[in-house]
Amino acid sequence: NNGKYKAINPGQIEDNVFNLIGSDWMLITAGTKDNFNTMTASWGGLGVLWEENVSFCFVRPQRYTYEFLEKSDYYTLCFFDEWGREALEYCGTHSGREVDKVAGARLTPAEDNGVVYFIEARLVLICRKIYYQDIMPENFLDKEIEKFYSDKDYHRMYIGRVEKCLLK
Repeated sequence: NNGKYKAINPGQIEDNVFNLIGSDWMLITAGTKDNFNTMTASWGGLGVLWEENVSFCFVRPQRYTYEFLEKSDYYTLCFFDEWGREALEYCGTHSGREVDKVAGARLTPAEDNGVVYFIEARLVLICRKIYYQDIMPENFLDKEIEKFYSDKDYHRMYIGRVEKCLLK
């Protein structure tokens, strides 16, 4: 699990991104090794915008990770083999405000230029925030989308330039 990484160009990622994010899930992490939080996510994407390789992720304002994303210039997206499903489920059902998620999920934090990722991940994207925007319900062209927001807790979208891509 703790093998060595090699830096690759994001264009060399062979995974289907719909499966990578939607079915396999990811951890979004922000903060420094001394003070960070992580959360499980199954919404987001990878692509090209403004002539840059980017990731975009969505975080509700009440999530503890939101506070760290707001203060950080960087975030990481970590993807795991099936081994990591248990860790992802744990991180998706516990708040870092109340428990030590890293210990509970049996993850090992590491740092790259001050940004945190987990050495159990098989793929790590280190992203520099370049844009954010709040989801605005008045822009829903399909009113069915509103069903995801019964508490009116609209996500903030973060777009990050993929500055480093690490693959095991």
